[in-house]
Amino acid sequence: MKKTLEFRAHDGEIEDIALGPDNKVVTAGRDFQCCVWQQDQLVTGLRWHENLPGIPDKAYRYQACRDSGTFLGLGTVTGSVAIHIAFSLQVSGAGLGAAPGPPSPSPPVCPQRLYYVKEAHGIVVTDVAFVPESRPGRELLGGHEAALLSVAVDSRCKLHLLPSRRSLPVWLLLLLCAGLIVATILLLQLAFPGFL
Repeated sequence: MKKTLEFRAHDGEIEDIALGPDNKVVTAGRDFQCCVWQQDQLVTGLRWHENLPGIPDKAYRYQACRDSGTFLGLGTVTGSVAIHIAFSLQVSGAGLGAAPGPPSPSPPVCPQRLYYVKEAHGIVVTDVAFVPESRPGRELLGGHEAALLSVAVDSRCKLHLLPSRRSLPVWLLLLLCAGLIVATILLLQLAFPGFL
């Protein structure tokens, strides 16, 4: 085996490391940060006080992390679990090219958090894993967008289901727009009889 890359990711110990798609590496450290790296370049860093205002950053420490390519799953030493959108972590240029070393206090982007359960476990979350998108995994997902398993020192394994985000079909949006245009024309014709 040959070492190809070495860089300082955190101040202090690294609690967990996860390899994601597109050669992204996610690290959780004792410095209260979770970082996403492309090679040795910081893409973004996550800090609790920036993602969950009102909660002191020293109250939580990331303990476990996983990157599914679509979502980023995180567990903390207090037993909390969160899911962020992973594609919002892929910054185009803002975080790339940063100097190697520990992340700066202000990360380039604040990723969108979709799911959060405060103290889902009574104590330290030791690991998290996304349910794979295989056939049995899809059966477990049901109509949900993602499923994250968390395990903790409390000897429990919990399944966290991320509800599907609803969106309107394009045909329905076009139909609504056409209806608004017709209604506007009819109202204008009613208000100004000689309009058309």
